[in-house]
Amino acid sequence: MQINKSKLKFLVDWAAVMVLILSIIVFTAMRGTAFFSVANAINILRAVSAVTIFALAATVSMAPDGFDMAAGTLGSFCAYVFASLFLWFAMPLWLSVLLTIIFAMVMYLLNMFLILVCKVPDMLATCALQFVHQGLGLAYTGGGAISAGMSTAAWAEALKGGDNTPLRTGWTEASQNIGKSPYIIIIMVICVAICFILLERTKYGRYLYAMGGNKTAAKLSGIDVKKMRFMAGMFAAAFIAVGGIVVCSRNSAAQVNGSDSYLMNSLAAVFIGRSVGGREKYNAIGTVIGAILITTLENGMTMCGVPYYILPAMKGAVLCLALVAAYITTKED
Repeated sequence: MQINKSKLKFLVDWAAVMVLILSIIVFTAMRGTAFFSVANAINILRAVSAVTIFALAATVSMAPDGFDMAAGTLGSFCAYVFASLFLWFAMPLWLSVLLTIIFAMVMYLLNMFLILVCKVPDMLATCALQFVHQGLGLAYTGGGAISAGMSTAAWAEALKGGDNTPLRTGWTEASQNIGKSPYIIIIMVICVAICFILLERTKYGRYLYAMGGNKTAAKLSGIDVKKMRFMAGMFAAAFIAVGGIVVCSRNSAAQVNGSDSYLMNSLAAVFIGRSVGGREKYNAIGTVIGAILITTLENGMTMCGVPYYILPAMKGAVLCLALVAAYITTKED
């Protein structure tokens, strides 16, 4: 009986990796070099990059037992800000990126206020903030997208003395390269490295994991749980901002609700990653594996002619299986 349990645990721990390998074999057998090619691998990695960056934000949030349902909407808002700074006001690319990250951190203070000060549960607070981000974001843009050649919003027009013409007429090569390979992949790798070092190689990461294991015990051991949760929120905000910028660059526009669809994919990647290798905690490497699995399945099924309206059901099924894998081995109190 013990052998069976150990075998079951091994299958659960490495299910994501085995499914990924099996998926590659099956899709290659069905589509041949159309799937198993360098060009398609790059397409998958580009898609993985955006999902992974948002998933890293969720990973950092969940490590201390948090949860963020508003990452997608905040990412869309960050895209609006980045596009407006770069196109409307012709700010340098580096400054537009920096100010967008700062903006995300400032906006995330509202999350921290509701969660740490008002003691609203994370999920409820961030569900409410989804509507706040969507409403403020659309008010910021004047109700539409921001793209090259489009006129500015009314408030920006008033700020510029009645001129609704953007100061920069189009995207530069450097700004568009952010969403192209290999740059988007390099950005993802840098974000993964930062998240990995934070959680696995610093005392702050150990504190965050301690909070995720037992917040009361962590507090009694002398950890400033509010300070650590706040720090995790700021890192999550920075990743969300980068995700919004990457999506904006990929689309060459800050589209309405452009990053909202990344929420469920990123959450599925995080839960899949939690179970990889029996870690039973949220970690950067597992999150990347989860993102690769989800994106590979979506890419392969699309190539095999699966109708687009079936894909959400597939993602939901993968998330359900990931949750089962993440919690089936949890010991009862």
